[in-house]
Amino acid sequence: MSHSSGTTSCVKIKTSAPDSVNTLSTPSATVNVDQKTVREAPIIEIDIENGLVESHHIILSVQGMDCTTCETTLHRVLESLPGVQHVQVSLLLSQAEFDLKESVNLHCGNVAGIINQRTNFKCSRVSFGGAALDLVVIGCHQDYLDGYPDGIEKVTRVDDKTIRVYYNPSIIGARSILSHPFFHSAKLAPLSASLNTSTTRAQLYKTAYLTIISALLTSPVLIMAYAPLPKNGLVYGAVSLILATTVQFGVGGFIYVSALKALIYSRLVGMDMLVVLSTTIAYVYSVIAFAYLCEGRPLNPEGFFETSTLLVTLIMVGKTASGLARQKALDTISVESLQTPTARIANFPTQEDAFLDARLLEYDDILTILPDTSIVTDGLVISGDSEVDESLITGEAAPVPKSSGMPVIAGSLNRSGILKVQVTRLIHENTIKVVGSMVNEAKKSKPKIQEIADLVAGRFVPAIFIITLLVFGIWIGVELQRHDATIGDAATSAMTYAVSVLIVSCPCAIGLAVPMVIVIASGVGARRGLILKSPEAIEIARKITHVVFDKTGTLTQGKLSVVAEEIMEGMSMKIDSVILAITSSSKHPISVTIASHLSESGVQPLQLQDLVSVPGEGIEAKLDETCIQAGNPYWLGVEKTKAVCAVLAAGLSVFCVTIDGELVATFGLQDILRPDAIQTIDSLKRRSITVSMISGDNTAAVEAVATQLSIPIHCTRARCNPADKQAYIKGLNASTKNIVLFCGDGTNDAVALAQASIGVHMNEGTDVARSAADVILTRPSLMRIITLIDLSKASYRRIVLNFVWCFVYNTLAVLISAGAFEGVHPHFRIPPQYAGVGEIISVLPVIFLAVTLRWSRL
Repeated sequence: MSHSSGTTSCVKIKTSAPDSVNTLSTPSATVNVDQKTVREAPIIEIDIENGLVESHHIILSVQGMDCTTCETTLHRVLESLPGVQHVQVSLLLSQAEFDLKESVNLHCGNVAGIINQRTNFKCSRVSFGGAALDLVVIGCHQDYLDGYPDGIEKVTRVDDKTIRVYYNPSIIGARSILSHPFFHSAKLAPLSASLNTSTTRAQLYKTAYLTIISALLTSPVLIMAYAPLPKNGLVYGAVSLILATTVQFGVGGFIYVSALKALIYSRLVGMDMLVVLSTTIAYVYSVIAFAYLCEGRPLNPEGFFETSTLLVTLIMVGKTASGLARQKALDTISVESLQTPTARIANFPTQEDAFLDARLLEYDDILTILPDTSIVTDGLVISGDSEVDESLITGEAAPVPKSSGMPVIAGSLNRSGILKVQVTRLIHENTIKVVGSMVNEAKKSKPKIQEIADLVAGRFVPAIFIITLLVFGIWIGVELQRHDATIGDAATSAMTYAVSVLIVSCPCAIGLAVPMVIVIASGVGARRGLILKSPEAIEIARKITHVVFDKTGTLTQGKLSVVAEEIMEGMSMKIDSVILAITSSSKHPISVTIASHLSESGVQPLQLQDLVSVPGEGIEAKLDETCIQAGNPYWLGVEKTKAVCAVLAAGLSVFCVTIDGELVATFGLQDILRPDAIQTIDSLKRRSITVSMISGDNTAAVEAVATQLSIPIHCTRARCNPADKQAYIKGLNASTKNIVLFCGDGTNDAVALAQASIGVHMNEGTDVARSAADVILTRPSLMRIITLIDLSKASYRRIVLNFVWCFVYNTLAVLISAGAFEGVHPHFRIPPQYAGVGEIISVLPVIFLAVTLRWSRL
C-alpha cells in the first residue's frame, strides 16, 4: 500500500458504530468481519503538526484502464493530489481506493474530475456496505436531490430516470421510503449487475466495437497496397487517405489522449507513445506524399497508409483480448447470486404471508422460511425447529439443528421444518455480502503476468526513441557528405530511415508475447480438464511451493460410505429391517447412506409408527409398544460403550440404533478418497512441494485422512471456518518466496481460493467457490494440478522464447532499417513502405511458438 509523498506523521483510528463489527455465529463456527456502516465510517488521524484531521475512505469504479501502465498512471495521479493517502488501484476490479482528508479543498467529485482530466478515465463512486435503494422516478426532477426526509443520508442521480437513495435503516426503512410522500412518484428500479462488472463489460464492448470498425476499414487499405490491382495511384491514395484518417483519429484517438496525458501528468512513456509516434509519422508522411503525387511530383516512397492502419488494428485486437480476459476473471458477482431476490414476510398488517423484494426488508421483519428454501438474510429463529445446511460457513454436509433463539445465516438452505426468522441484518450487510467483499479484497493482491511485457516495453520504448534520433542525425550528415545534397533533401532521406526504424520496431510482438501463449494455454488446459480463469495462474504455477487441500469433496469424494457396522443378533425382531425402516424416513446424508447400504444387501423394511425427526439428534419411532431410536450416540447416551468408542477412535462418523434404550447397532461411516489423491500427493512431494490439508471437519476425521495420504499431522488444520482458512493461506503467503495453491470445492472455501496465489476449484462444488477460483477442474481428477504445473512450465518456456525472438528481431530489424548494412550492399535496408510488413514477420513466430503448446506432452 502506497502513501502520498509529503504527508506528516500521524496515528490513524477508524471510527464506527457499535454494530459495525458483526459476528456471524453458528454452533460450529464464528467469523468476525469488519462491516462498513451506512454512512462510511470516518478515519480520525492524529496529526503531529495539525492535531485531529478527519478523512474518509473513498472507493471509485474506473472505466478506461486496460493495462498496467494505466494502473500506474492512475496511481501516480492520485498520489499527487493533496490530502489523498493510502492509494490502492486494482486493474482487475477496475477500482481505485484511497483515504481523503476533509481538511483539504477536495471532495470525491473533484477527484473524479481531476482523474478524468489527467488520464481520460471515467470514475463513479462505489458504496460498499451502505444501505441504498435505486428508484425510478418520472423525469428525475432536481427536487429529489435535496430537502429529503430524516434518515436519508443523500440522494444521487444514476441516470436520467433513476436516483440512488442512501439511507440509515435504523431510522427509516426501505418500505417507509417508498411510501413517503416525498417519493410519491417513485418505484423500485429493476435489479442490475454490480458496478464493477458493468463497468468492465461496458469498456470491453466499446473496445471490441472499435476493433471491428478498425479491421473493416483496414482491409481495403491493405488490399489496395499489396494486391495486384490496375495502376490508379490517385484513386487508391484518396480512398486510403479517407480510411486511414478514420482509423488514425476515429479509432485510435483515445490512444493519443492516454499517451499524452500519461506523459504530461505522470511522466510515463509507454507503448502507447511509441504507437502514437510511429503511426503518426507514417500517416503524416503518407499524407505529404499523396499531396506531392496530386501535384505530379511523386516522392520515393509514395506513402504507406497500410502501415498506420494495420498497426492501430493490431493494437486494438490486443486491447480487446486483454479486456476479455479481465472480464472473465471478474466473476465475484457469482457470490451475490446466492442472495435470494424475494422474501416471504409474515408481519404485514393483515398478518398473512406475502412476497416482496428482498431489498425492501427492514430490521425486525419476520420471515417465513419453508423447507428446501434458502434463507434470505441473517436473522434469529423465533419459532420452529429444523435442520439447516450451513456449508457457507462450515463446508461440511451435515445439517445444523435450529430452534428458537438460534441464529441463521443468509444463503444457507433450510431442510426439514418451517422456521420463523426475525431479520437482524439487511442484504447490504449480511453474510453473502461479507464473503463477496472478502473475495474481492483477496483478489486485489494477485500478481499480474502482463507486467513482464510492460517492464520490457518500459526500457524498449525510450531506447527506440534514442535510436531513432541518432539514425536521423547520422543520416543527415551522411547524405550531406555523400551527394552534396541540400539540407531539405538530406532531411527527407534521413527521415525515411528514422520512420523505418520506428515502424519496424513496433511493440506488437512484445505485447502479444504473453497473451498469445495464455490464449493457447487456456485452450490446451480446457481439453485436459482445466478452465483457466486467471492468466496469472499460468505464469506462477511453475513456481508453486505449497499446495493446500480442503478435505471434504476435494481429497475425498464427498460421498459417505459404511466402513464399520455391528448389529446385534438373536432378538425377536429383524434388526436390519427396523434400521432400514427408520433411516428411510429421513433425508439426512447419514441416514440416506445407511438406508442405501442396507437396501443393496436385499433387506426389506418393516412398517413403523409415530415416526418423529429430532433435528440435530436423530429419529425415533415405535413398533407396536417398542421404542426405537436412531442417531447421535451422545443423544442416545451410548457414547461410552465399547463399540461406539472403537468407531470414534477410528475417526469415523458414528450412527447408533437403540431399542428400548439398549444399543443394538453401531455404524461407522467414512468419506471415500478420490482415486488419484494418493498419486497426486506423491507427485507433488517428488517435486519438493509441501502438501497441507485444512478442513471444517473434526480433528479425528482430518487426521485419519492425513494418515491415509501420508500428510504430516503438523501440516493439517481441523474445524476451520472461512476466516481460519484465509488466515492459514495468508500466513503461508507471508514469505515472498512462497507460491501457494489452494484446492477446494465448498462455499466456505471461496475466501481461501481468492487469498491463495492460485485458487483451484473442483467443478462438483458450489458456484461461489467457482467464482473465486483462478482455475476450475472440469474433471474430478486431482492430477490436473500436476497438469497445471507442467502447462505453466511449458508456457513459460515459450514466453521466454518469444521475448528472445522479439529481442533478436528488433535488433536486426532496427539495424537493417537504419541502413547499418548498406556498406555490404547498397540496397540492404527496409524502406518505410515495407517496414509495416515487419509487423507480420515479428508476430508470426510468436503465434507459432504458442501454437506448439497444442502438441506438448502434459
